[in-house]
This record gives sequence, structure tokens and C-alpha cells, in this order.
Amino acid sequence: MYCSLKVPRGLRAAAALLLLVSTFLPAAHAQTPQAPEIAARSYLLLDVTANQILAAKDIDSPVEPASLTKLMTEYLVFDALKSKKIDLKQTFGVSERAWKMPGSRMFIDPKMQVPVEDLIKGMVVQSGNDATMALAEGVGGTAEHFVRLMNEQAKALGMKSTAYKNPEGLTEPGHTTTARDLSILATRLMRDFPDYIGYSAIKKYRYPGTPAANDTNRNTLLFRDPTVDGLKTGHTEAAGYCMIATARRDFPNLGVAGAPGSRRLLAIVLGTTSDSARANESQKLLNWGYTAFEAVKLFDAGQPVVAPSVWKGAAPTVKLGRPEAIVVAVAAGSAPKVKTQVARPDPLVAPFVKGQQLGTLKVMLGENPTPLAEVPLVALEAVEEAGILGRAWDSIRLWIK
Repeated sequence: MYCSLKVPRGLRAAAALLLLVSTFLPAAHAQTPQAPEIAARSYLLLDVTANQILAAKDIDSPVEPASLTKLMTEYLVFDALKSKKIDLKQTFGVSERAWKMPGSRMFIDPKMQVPVEDLIKGMVVQSGNDATMALAEGVGGTAEHFVRLMNEQAKALGMKSTAYKNPEGLTEPGHTTTARDLSILATRLMRDFPDYIGYSAIKKYRYPGTPAANDTNRNTLLFRDPTVDGLKTGHTEAAGYCMIATARRDFPNLGVAGAPGSRRLLAIVLGTTSDSARANESQKLLNWGYTAFEAVKLFDAGQPVVAPSVWKGAAPTVKLGRPEAIVVAVAAGSAPKVKTQVARPDPLVAPFVKGQQLGTLKVMLGENPTPLAEVPLVALEAVEEAGILGRAWDSIRLWIK
């Protein structure tokens, strides 16, 4: 069954994360703005709030992730913190292997017992390979076991083209990923660990007794754009200069009850030629995404999209919607052209549990039949089965129907 919904003219907004990141839909229509020239081997711009890819180049081509690898190490460390397997004040020793790690370093040594929180800062802010190895050994027991956990987690997240060989990102045969997979990892990292992702926004950090000159986050956008709050840089000779940058900007009509709301974008640039190039190209993508596209909030979090009739249920209807706001990104000025259509089974026969998918909201732009987005609609509340008489009566009505 289908039913159409008209979006009020001029309605604009951005809100919470939609759907699973593995179902990213590109904003691919005739009205889509032309992306700027980006000097990178591959790149991707994702509207996280609307869960749509706004611009992309070679996002499924295998690349070396360099220190972007550390985002998966972060994921596993944050998961261990969230599940109480470790805590921030707990200390890890520094093995000879960690101490002798080449490349960027936190400058810790085997005489030290370093708190987990400092190791996280050393990994995220300083991109320390020694801190990363200490965390991998502390959480996984051995680096090799930790790498197995990394690959298992990548598979669980739907990162179909990623293979890890180490926790820090040094060049090694078979250690590869893609821009698409990195977008999945980065988005899940932000969504799953809001209490810990703030480490990515720290501009300056060094562990006591280590070189003062080694205190600056390599993400230079943190210093030039106040809306940027993460996530990671990477560089090896083979990978080039890489960056995953995310920004959150407020807009006047994006929230609820008169309060402002925010819109988050994520830019990934891989294989640029210099530190300044990766920052400039990331900034270019972010600025373009915010100006060339607008976010249209179709429904607030928890707002019913439809409330169809229920058969054999203790309630006469079931409210279908999303627990988070439903948002789409369209070319600036295109909001009045947005149309929606609901597809759902008919009849809907109880019982239903809260969160059960019972339909899909299809979002179109103008008369283009290709959906701009397809949003699963779930039961916002449970509907129990009716009593024996109610079920019997509805069985008769369904038979007649």
C-alpha cells in the first residue's frame, strides 16, 4: 500500500543520524550540484545527519589507510571502556615492541606505567604508534590477537573491503581499506561512543616528560575552523597524506521548540600530496557541502509518519516513524520539490514489538521516480494481540475483505 505526504514549503532542518551507515544513498539527481575539483586519489563527502553521500570519487578503490587505521583501534578501546573491561585511570605497561615502534610517537618507554586515558590522547592527538601498540596489547593481550579483533569488528560493521594487518597503520602487504569503509567506521565511531569521541577535538596534548614540541594535533582544521571536531589524519609514503574531517554547524531552523539544531558532515580525502593539501581539500568539501545542499527535516524524532489500522490488535492503529528525526539533503533551494510516499504491508496483523520495521518512507525530488532516500519505518510503540473475541471478529472481517 502507498500513500503520499506533502512536505511544507520551505521546511529545512538537520537532525539525528538516520538508518545504518551501510545503506548510504547518494544524492544522485539531475539537480545535484557539481562537486568542486578535489586533488586527492579518492574522496567522499557524507551528510551524516541525512545519511547521504553528497560527493564521491573512487570510494571503492583499495587504499592504504596509514594512521586512519587508528580509528578501528579507537573503536575497540572505546568499546572496552563502554563495557567496563578497562577504565580510563587504569595503567598499561609499555612493552619493548611498543617502545621501538617507528613513525610518529608519544615517546613512552618500558619504565612507564601509562594511564589508559593518556594512551588514548597519545594515539589520537599525537598519532603515536607507540601509544597505539600499548593499547592494542593492553586490550587484546597481544597485538596479533588485537588485529584479529579489528578484522572481526570490521566485518561486523559491514566494512566489506577492509583488511587489517596491524593496529597503527604502518605499511604492510594486504593492509587496505576504502573510502566507503572508512565512512562506515567513522560514522559508527561517532554514533556508538559519544562519551569518548571528544578526544578527537583535543588540539594540544603531551605526556609529562615527553618532548614539548610533540604536543600538536595533526588535524590542522581544528585550529582554523571552529566547527570541526575530528577525526584523524594519516600519512605514509605509500598512502600519501590522508584525512577524515568532520564538522557540526548549527542552523536556525533545525531543532525543535525554537532551539537551534545541528547538521554534521564528514569529509574523507585520501592520497593528497601534502599536509596542507589534505586540510585544504577537506575544508573545500565541507564548505561546499554546507552551501550547495540544504537539509530538509521531514519528521521529528518519534513523530508518527503514518498511523495505519491494525487487525487483531489490542490497539486500533500502530504509529510508524523513526526514533530519530528523518532528514534528507537536497540541492539548495530544492526543499519545496521534496515529496514522500509510504510503502507498507496491507493488512497489518498484530502483534508488533516496538522498533519492528513495518514500512518504508520513500523520498523523491520533484517528478524523478528514483528515490532520493528510502527510510525504514518502525513501530514507535508495541501493539499487543487482541483477545480471542477481537481476533475472531477481525478474522471474519478479513475473510469478507
